Amino acid sequence: MDLKEKILDQLKQVIDPELNINVVDLGLIYEIDIKENNNVYIEMTLTTPGCPLHDSISSGVKHSVAYLEEVNDVEVLMVWHPAWSPERMSEAALKQLRG
Repeated sequence: MDLKEKILDQLKQVIDPELNINVVDLGLIYEIDIKENNNVYIEMTLTTPGCPLHDSISSGVKHSVAYLEEVNDVEVLMVWHPAWSPERMSEAALKQLRG
């Protein structure tokens, strides 16, 4: 498993508490860039700009990736463009929401 796959696997442990779905399946992760010395840059969004769980979710993303011993440093950038929409969700997430 390469480092990007390990990072995605770790990110699946970060759950949006309101929807009870992980940030990867929700489609909140826009970009993962592994730079020199295994410094990781993650660009992500939230379902709404005014989400009260902003700090909790972004901290969860940072700490879950930093947990990997191969990773040196993690930077998380919250972006709002393009705006998140339900079309970004995985089939598994859509199925979970439909119950």
